[in-house]
Amino acid sequence: MSLTSVSRALVQQPALIDVYNPFDGSLVGSVDNLGAEAVPALLARARQGVRESAALPRHRRAAILEHAAQLIERDAADFAGLIVDEAGKTLRQAEKEVKRCINTLKLSAEEARRNAGEVVPFDAYEGSESRQGWFTREPLGLILAITPYNDPLNLVAHKLGPALAGGNAVILKPSELAPLSALKLVQYLVDAGLPEAVVTVATGGAELGKALVAVREVRMVSFTGGFATGEKIAHGAGLKKLAMDLGGNAPVLVLKDCDLEATVESCVSGAFWAAGQNCIGTQRILVDASIYEAFRERFVALTQAMVWGDPGRRETDMGPMITEAAARQIEARVNQAIEGGARLLCGHQRHGAVYAPTVLESVDPVSRLWLEEVFAPVVMLAPFETVEQAIALANAPEYSLHAGVFTRDLSLALSLARRIEAGGVMINDSSDYRFDAMPFGGAKYGSLGREGVRFAYEDMTQPKVVCFNQMG
Repeated sequence: MSLTSVSRALVQQPALIDVYNPFDGSLVGSVDNLGAEAVPALLARARQGVRESAALPRHRRAAILEHAAQLIERDAADFAGLIVDEAGKTLRQAEKEVKRCINTLKLSAEEARRNAGEVVPFDAYEGSESRQGWFTREPLGLILAITPYNDPLNLVAHKLGPALAGGNAVILKPSELAPLSALKLVQYLVDAGLPEAVVTVATGGAELGKALVAVREVRMVSFTGGFATGEKIAHGAGLKKLAMDLGGNAPVLVLKDCDLEATVESCVSGAFWAAGQNCIGTQRILVDASIYEAFRERFVALTQAMVWGDPGRRETDMGPMITEAAARQIEARVNQAIEGGARLLCGHQRHGAVYAPTVLESVDPVSRLWLEEVFAPVVMLAPFETVEQAIALANAPEYSLHAGVFTRDLSLALSLARRIEAGGVMINDSSDYRFDAMPFGGAKYGSLGREGVRFAYEDMTQPKVVCFNQMG
């Protein structure tokens, strides 16, 4: 049974969700719009998947993940084109996302083979000299994965890969704004040998998600998305594991001894990658006052040189936001900030869903624009006089995934890394740098748990101890 026919078999004549190209508004495809009434049928299929996935030996899980990675690599151009069409990423950015997805699946295959458990040194403790044993890593069972639109392929792989490596079944609810890459990935996993019921795709809106979160048989919810939605999930989930990446507001500290040209280039890339729809995207750049004017001049010039518009053209640096409504919303927020005293340095033009890369300064540090995640191609510059002042500004928001520090002073860099409240501090790199094997998550209210293949795999499995007492 093909994936496109699965939900039609579960629910008679479901309504459809149309998926549109954010740049030109053309229809890219349609998926079934399932409601809460579909949950019993989805669960019936997922229960079968739980049994089938747990029965797969580790070498088989690894082989399926590796084969899927090979198939995706073969058809990388098709995957990249689909990301451009449904999510509006530029062609170059989409190609990079496909490469990262391939790497995520390969890392997951490695985890399936190597991370099976450990010997427990029982005789290291007085009174246990006659005992020996070990623990294994066993599947949780059924995992609900809810994914966003901004990385519609690789963020799905970051949930499916570790879950499958651990022997779990998954109900996958991709964003209704960009679900097609997720469907294609699941189909390639099936083509690589994964039993069809192991991943059940559930496309639909908030009511479907709410009903799935509340299901008692779901042992874990893995969610990437907004803070408000994360709070609703936490309230409705009941007693189950939660893993959440809830957004960021990345500060970047630019010290006076930095390599100015390289720093500007890195910060521009970090601010406007994926049209700023990036939870670790550079949002607030704090610059030593002694170099602020030189930094601002170079930063604005490089931003104005960006090519923005049609994401399907290889020369385009930045494409549209996910919808025209999203672009209108950030346009209104920037207008509000300007009315409140912020100074516009460049950008703040909108054509449909395309919002020009925008740079502001003199933004009120207690304003919503400064304290909340922008998730748009808007970056704010501010000078600082002392390192203490910069740290206070950096740590002001309630949540923070990544931060960046640019300096040649290793001792200062390490001191700042300790004092900045973030899940990761990138030194002499953009805040949006991420390697798919590293632990990834936020500080304060920024997340629950960590992604990154090994860390997600361990979160999606549970230790089981076997202890043998050699009596006599």
